[in-house]
Amino acid sequence: MAITIRDARPGDAGRLIALQVAYYSSQWNFPAGFFEAKITRELGEFLGRLDDPRNRSWRAESDGQYLGGITIDGSAHPTDAHLRWFILDDAVRGQGAGQTLMDAAMDFCRSQGFANVHLATFAGLDAAQRLYKRAGFRLVSEYDSTTWGKPLTEQRFEWTPDGAAP
Repeated sequence: MAITIRDARPGDAGRLIALQVAYYSSQWNFPAGFFEAKITRELGEFLGRLDDPRNRSWRAESDGQYLGGITIDGSAHPTDAHLRWFILDDAVRGQGAGQTLMDAAMDFCRSQGFANVHLATFAGLDAAQRLYKRAGFRLVSEYDSTTWGKPLTEQRFEWTPDGAAP
């Protein structure tokens, strides 16, 4: 299957939310209503700022079919960005689409001159964390949290252009 990375298109936010809710409610027992409301609200707020050139969202696709996405929110701080909503359809995990999406996002971050990129995740997402580390992210903190609607060990990863500790 040939996978292409493109800028997100109208309607992709709904597809991204659907993938997130399906994966995290089935695989991690996130409370579906709570989680869907949370990411819909946050992604909706981001979409209102998508025209800022420091923000960008990509889609992975094959034959026009949406397979996943990743987003960089760079408008909240003058030198920093937030990597968010990185997800792939189960059918394409492990086939290189995640690495290709990550490469697009980090190439964009370098082109924007961000001094720091951070992301929030939680312990146990090992495949995603391997991609983060391969891209140069470092784990900087862990703490117990209910941010996602259930108790988890939340983690913060950060990236700097020179690879130095943030």
